[in-house]
Formats: sequence, structure tokens, C-alpha cells
Amino acid sequence: MSILVTRPSPAGEQLVSRLRALGQVAWSFPLIEFSPGRELSVLADQMNTLQEGDLLFALSQHAVEFAHAQLQQQGLTWPTASRYFAIGRSTALALHTVSGANVRYPLDREISEVLLQLPELQTIAGKRALILRGNGGRELLGETLLERGADVTFVECYQRCAKHYDGVEEAMRWYARDINTLVVTSGEMLQQLWTLIPLWYRENWLLRCRLLVVSERLANKARELGWQDIRIADNADNDALLRALQ
Repeated sequence: MSILVTRPSPAGEQLVSRLRALGQVAWSFPLIEFSPGRELSVLADQMNTLQEGDLLFALSQHAVEFAHAQLQQQGLTWPTASRYFAIGRSTALALHTVSGANVRYPLDREISEVLLQLPELQTIAGKRALILRGNGGRELLGETLLERGADVTFVECYQRCAKHYDGVEEAMRWYARDINTLVVTSGEMLQQLWTLIPLWYRENWLLRCRLLVVSERLANKARELGWQDIRIADNADNDALLRALQ
């Protein structure tokens, strides 16, 4: 097996290091990078409005990192009155580390649908919900909280930007290295990879690779784009990806 990991830094490199330590052939090819979000300047004001029992959500580790850096820069701490939620275990751990708060998260799958099943999120009418995220994403979470009567505010803490590559050059490189397994953790990156690789290489190499994704929704998108050999990891963190690749 020769594996191409498209996760952004540093998670992508960390997964590649662990695979190589196990004797696997693996390469890192990050498709996106991160920069500060456009709404970080209003973060402190939004947090100050949170009252006892209001809800604070972090949708990724990057949201936590950029938000924490912003608060530190302003000499501020995380609010203590609100209840904390995260989309998954690694994000919850990052949020707990910076805030000291007890963070609730879905135990089985890192998706909005499962997060929304938590008992604490069933009766939330009149509560404020502050959602820390990147540029877009997780609309279902905001819409459902609104339907349940919460006052929802999103804060864009970071932006995902596509990294630019020469498609022909990259296709030749990975084809020559006999890459036969791809790790892709978002729909955005899947589309980007499909678009980047020129038609001949797409048909004769890319779509013939085994594809490891992190949700049923992503697997469906991959099928639409033409992949057939698709595997779904049981989570989006590196531990789960590693288990699926072994």
C-alpha cells in the first residue's frame, strides 16, 4: 500500500510519520491551509454576552486555536458561565485544555446530527448559542438550534484556503510513486483533488485508488465523482484513520 494523505498541516504530517513508523509507504500532500478569520475582532464582545447556561460550540481544533490566540492577545479568558460543546473528541480536548471547562461531545461520530442528539441540546429555547467555526460549514447545526428556539451567532475564527499546485506535475509525481490509497477528510478537499488532476491521470490513476473518507456523506460524494473502492473511517481523527489504514 502506498498512501497519499491530503489532510492539512500539522495533522497530515503527523499521520504520515505514524504510518511510516509502522513501515508503511506514505506521503503528505496538504490541499488546504489556514489563516485568521474575518470575525475574530468581534469574538470577545460575543463571548461577553453569554449568560449562565448559554451554549458555546467549537467546530474544529482550528477554531479553538485561533479563538484562543485572539483572547490571549486581548488579555481575556474563556467565559465560565456557559456550557461547552465540541464536534468531536480531539476538538473537545483542545477546548478543555484552553478553557478548563467540561466539554460535551458526541461519542460515536463527529457529525452535527449526532451532536444534536445530546440531551443538553433538546430544551434550549431562549438560550444564546455561540458557534466558533471556519469560513462556512455546519449550517445544519445552526438551523436546528434556531428551530429549537436558541438565539444563534456564528463567529468565523479562521479561513480555509486552497493551496495552489501544478496539476500535471503533481499527477505525474504521485502516479510515478505508485500511490494507490488516498486519505481525504472533507468534501471541499475531495472536489479540489478531483479538479486538480488532469483527465488522463484522473481516469487511469486517481479514480482507481482506494479512497478513505470520514463520513457516509463524503463517501456518497466520492461515488458521484467516480470512485468505487471507498472505505469510511469511524472518525475523523488520526487514530481512527490509522486504524482504518491498517
